[in-house]
Amino acid sequence: MTVQVIGEVTLDQAYGGMRGIKGLVWEGSVLDSDEGIRFRGKTIPEVQAILPKAPGGSEPLPEGLFWLLLTGEIPTEGQVKALSAELAARSDLPQHVKDLIDRSPATLHPMAQFSIAVTALESESAFTKAYEKGVNKRDLWLYAYEDSLDLIAKLPLIAARIYRNVFKDGKVAEIEKDKDYSYNLSKLLGYSSNSEFVELMRLYLTIHSDHEGGNVSAHTTHLVGSALSSPYLSLAAGLNGLAGPLHGRANQEVLEWILEMKNKIGSNVTNQDIEKYLWDTLNAGRVVPGYGHAVLRKTDPRYMAQREFALKYLPDYDLFKLVSQIYEVAPVVLTKHGKTKNPWPNVDSHSGVLLQYYGLTEESYYTVLFGVSRAIGVLPQYIIDRALGMPIERPKSFSTEAYAKLVGYEF
Repeated sequence: MTVQVIGEVTLDQAYGGMRGIKGLVWEGSVLDSDEGIRFRGKTIPEVQAILPKAPGGSEPLPEGLFWLLLTGEIPTEGQVKALSAELAARSDLPQHVKDLIDRSPATLHPMAQFSIAVTALESESAFTKAYEKGVNKRDLWLYAYEDSLDLIAKLPLIAARIYRNVFKDGKVAEIEKDKDYSYNLSKLLGYSSNSEFVELMRLYLTIHSDHEGGNVSAHTTHLVGSALSSPYLSLAAGLNGLAGPLHGRANQEVLEWILEMKNKIGSNVTNQDIEKYLWDTLNAGRVVPGYGHAVLRKTDPRYMAQREFALKYLPDYDLFKLVSQIYEVAPVVLTKHGKTKNPWPNVDSHSGVLLQYYGLTEESYYTVLFGVSRAIGVLPQYIIDRALGMPIERPKSFSTEAYAKLVGYEF
């Protein structure tokens, strides 16, 4: 095999978060700076149109997206229904994981509890047991597949147990084995009586699932998996990255910022009020949460999918109207400010407002839902990595002194 050059690396990239460096293999999705994410070549509107839906529903079932990401094929309704049933059948939690969650203090952030619980599921790992028995590495993907299905299946019960313990009465409902994944998550949280909320979960879990392989949660899961850590340990590591304020916790911070704005300005907010508040935020050395993206240079299509949902179901909701006003004003202010390459909203700019509308008002919990969704996106690649026998990841690092010598600079 001849060596093929796929790009060059600059010193700025080495010190700038490695942005733009072509160095990862990720089959499920590719992110274009102008048009946004494509799942196996399909845009979000295309995915919304072609993936199977629940009876009477209009949003895609995330089980179908898992199928698409893993196989590259559009599943039939029957295949998705069978996958929903398979996940429901695998959903039971070991007692020690239930006890671990129940013993966690309510003051421990929900994402920390989530990561701990996923790590504790390592006791159930078929992958780890197979490796310890000396199974041929070529066959490890089979055990990776089994672990990944088990893990995805158990996440709603973990997420719901955390939510009910920290914010409600500690009682968790039963999974309905004949219902889809999003319905059961909604039921476990306590919101399945609202069909609109169930539809929101189907949309939310679909669009938050995968966003190329270079983001922190996806890359971390891939990196840890490359050491042949199990899907449980790999996803737990990815969840710890997702918990960071520069990554998944941004949706929590967006809503807190919007509510802070609303409380300070009051009702009847004008565009001038928003402009002043934006400048106050920037001049205080803070970023405007929910705006900008490391890759995108236009409005995030995941934002637009949520906006369309809001226009359909909650067009008169005051917080949605405020988000829409910010969408009109913020890009202009950020462009004038001149310190962002992308003044447009990202997915985090909208998701919290939708959850607020349906009564899920606990902002510190929002990243847990993001984590449930992200598992659907990153675990297919984990399986593919093991099937292809991908090696352990080991890029080269240099000290600043070594870089200086490399580029011919003398201190």
